[in-house]
Amino acid sequence: MLTLKRNRIKAFTLMEVMIVVAIVAILAAIAVPMYTEQVKKGKRNDAMQALLAASEAMERYKAANFSYNGAVLGDFFNTQVPVDGGAAYYTLSLENLSATTYRIRAADTGSMEGDGDLTINQAGQKTYNGNPNWPD
Repeated sequence: MLTLKRNRIKAFTLMEVMIVVAIVAILAAIAVPMYTEQVKKGKRNDAMQALLAASEAMERYKAANFSYNGAVLGDFFNTQVPVDGGAAYYTLSLENLSATTYRIRAADTGSMEGDGDLTINQAGQKTYNGNPNWPD
């Protein structure tokens, strides 16, 4: 007697595929916003570092000239972040310039539009969106 052996094809069922897709969607819904926020924090940190470097440059200018008057940010520091020439996401500007005071503003632009401005003044006081101190 000849017996035929059935070959069963092993495959995923539609239900198993749907469960995997649902799990991936849930993970993506959590991971993408977290990733986006970390990218924003990194860009904001770039602006904070640029402000600190510009503030140091202003202090060097005052040490050499005994005044902040006449300082032009673009003369001794790049006025956009990132400084490598990529698409700017913050633009630095010098405000309230006098012999004894200044304020440097990092205005959000490009991909950071709407995040808020960062500032630092001659006394080292920092603000973010008008609130004291920079975010962590």
